[in-house]
Amino acid sequence: MTISEHVKQLRRQESLTQQDLADRAGVGIHFVRDLEQGKSTLRMDKVNDVLSLFGERLGAVKDDNL
Repeated sequence: MTISEHVKQLRRQESLTQQDLADRAGVGIHFVRDLEQGKSTLRMDKVNDVLSLFGERLGAVKDDNL
């Protein structure tokens, strides 16, 4: 599952519109739309603003295979 699919699923589970999510996260509606459409160049801090509403966040993960 991609981040975009995950955010969309979380938003729908909470019965939030994209505008509701944008307002609660303090980001613009265009950012939420871009995020849910899988735009590849989004600011991580803003993605984390959205994810924090659901008790989640992005972060670096150590890859032991490198």
